[in-house]
Amino acid sequence: MKKEFVVIGLGRFGGSICRALTELGMEVMAIDREEDKVNEFSSVAAHAVVADSTDESVLKSLGIRNFDHVIVAIGDDIQSSILTTLMLKELGVNKITVKAQNDYHEKIVRRIGADHVVHPERDMGRRIAHNIASSSVLDYLELSDEHSIVEIVANERLAGNSIIDLDIRAKYGINIVAIKRKNEIIVSPQANESIHRGDILIVIGADNDINRFEKRMLDD
Repeated sequence: MKKEFVVIGLGRFGGSICRALTELGMEVMAIDREEDKVNEFSSVAAHAVVADSTDESVLKSLGIRNFDHVIVAIGDDIQSSILTTLMLKELGVNKITVKAQNDYHEKIVRRIGADHVVHPERDMGRRIAHNIASSSVLDYLELSDEHSIVEIVANERLAGNSIIDLDIRAKYGINIVAIKRKNEIIVSPQANESIHRGDILIVIGADNDINRFEKRMLDD
């Protein structure tokens, strides 16, 4: 069944989410105070509306509580972001994701009921830093402030060893949860699984432990 989303705030972040959700075949209502931005997305989203999301009566008239998920992607106006989140919560919206400007902003919207909070600039910065710091790191996904999933290309130092030989869990406190090998994906690989050069290891663990592993086993 097609899910229905609302994206409030059509800046760079909100606009990209709106386009991506639409491309995935989702029903999207795009909302912004600025008419120019709304006009830009009138041919992208199923519905594009000029509206003030801090006005409870406006949100009610749009039937906001009937949507599956609302993304508050308001840019620099933290007050409007907080008020909008509060209104959505009071109206009984099922799921709310909020773009946060800083940790203080995140703390407030979480307290008033945001289900998920994202820091796109910070998170992308960390992702890029991991990618450029090591040629072996393909991708980096933050799970929380202290834990991540990382895709690592097996180098010569790792190749030819089995998972039990490397003893990664005991030495570094991290786990290999899957291995991508050409067109094959090995989920929950066995301890005796041998690692080949060029395998993509999907590793999960605490950031500090992953960093130790990268420095010890991946640094050129």
